[in-house]
Amino acid sequence: MLTLNRRHCARYLALAVAGMALTGCASLTGAEAVRVNVVGLEPLPGELMEARMALKLRVQNPNETAVDYDGISVELDVRGNSFASGVSPEKGSIPRFGEVLLSVPVSVSALAVLRQVAGIASGNNSTGNNRIEYALRGRLAGSGFGGVRFASSGEIELPKGLLGR
Repeated sequence: MLTLNRRHCARYLALAVAGMALTGCASLTGAEAVRVNVVGLEPLPGELMEARMALKLRVQNPNETAVDYDGISVELDVRGNSFASGVSPEKGSIPRFGEVLLSVPVSVSALAVLRQVAGIASGNNSTGNNRIEYALRGRLAGSGFGGVRFASSGEIELPKGLLGR
């Protein structure tokens, strides 16, 4: 029984060392995170209980090597609430010290739109007009070790008429 415990300890120790080695190798590259900014939101045809939009993203690569991707997923929060999510099978490469403009179709539930309309109508929109605060999370798939994750925040102008303005 004592031998079994030592074996398990040895396996866990080996896994821990391997994990630290992989983390160490990744940090030695000095790679910076990609920078992603929301640059637009355009209406798309939707269904009865949802709105569809094209989320326009500018993705910048501040690294010495290109970032290849094979798909993208995003989640957009508006004023602290979940607002839209979407995926795209788009493939491409962001050149070293370069940038690309990506368009990701996203779905917005009718409930999310109503929640935002109610918040703006009650005067809880500190930025005024159709400009509202957002937080974006996502992942560029396919670039080894699960892809490249990103996050950003800022303000965006919603399409006219989306929130009843």
